[in-house]
Amino acid sequence: MRALPATSGRILLDGVDQRQVAPDQWRLRVSAGFQDFVRYELAIRQGVGLGDLPRIADDAVVAGALERAAASDVVARLPHGLSTQMGRSYADGVELSGGQWQKLALGRAFMREAPLLLILDEPGSALDPEAEDAVFERYAAQARRIGRSVGAITVFVSHRLSTVRTADLIVVLDGGRVVEIGDHATLVAAGRAYADLFTMQSSAYAFGRHPAYKASESASQQIADSSSRRKRPGPG
Repeated sequence: MRALPATSGRILLDGVDQRQVAPDQWRLRVSAGFQDFVRYELAIRQGVGLGDLPRIADDAVVAGALERAAASDVVARLPHGLSTQMGRSYADGVELSGGQWQKLALGRAFMREAPLLLILDEPGSALDPEAEDAVFERYAAQARRIGRSVGAITVFVSHRLSTVRTADLIVVLDGGRVVEIGDHATLVAAGRAYADLFTMQSSAYAFGRHPAYKASESASQQIADSSSRRKRPGPG
C-alpha cells in the first residue's frame, strides 16, 4: 500500500517501479479490510461509503459494496436501512455484534469495484467457522472477477488454513520470514509447516475441539440461557 518504502529490491506495477507512481494515485487503486477495523459511529451510508469518498453519498454504490461483502442482511434488519445511526454514543444509535461490525468494515473495502490490489486481513475472524467458509467463498469469487477484469491481485491473510486452500499461491510466514510458497496441494505434499498446521486444524475441526467452535458454542449457550431467563415466570 506504500505506507512504507521498500527496504530492498523493487516493487513493480505492470513493469513500472512503484516509486515512479504518485502515492495518492496508487492508493486510489488499493482497497483493504483489516482485522482491527474501526467501528465508525456514523450512519451506515457514511460508515461504508468512507471506502470511496467521491461516492460516499451514492446509495446504489454503497448497497452494491454491502452485497459484495455479504453484508446486505445486516442492513435489512435495521430500522432505517442505510440511514441507521450506529453506535452507543447516540441516543438512537444501534449497536451490532462483532461479526456485523466486521461485515460493514468489509463493505468499505468493497466500495471500489475494481482495485488493482485488494487486501483482506482475517476477513472472517469475528464469524464462526461455517459462516467464515461461506463468506470466504464469496470473497474468493469477487477476487476472481476483479482479477479477470483488471488483472488485480487479492491478498488474503488468515490463520484458518481451510479458508486459503483454494488460493492460487499460498505464502507461509514463520517469525516474520517466508518459509514456504506454493499452492495447497504442493504444500501438503511437501510435509512441512503448512502440512502440519493444516492436518492439526483439520483434526481439531473434525472433533469439535477448535477454539472457534468452542467460542461459537459458548455464545449460543449464553443466548439460550438468556432467553430461558427472560421466559421464566416471576413470583405469584
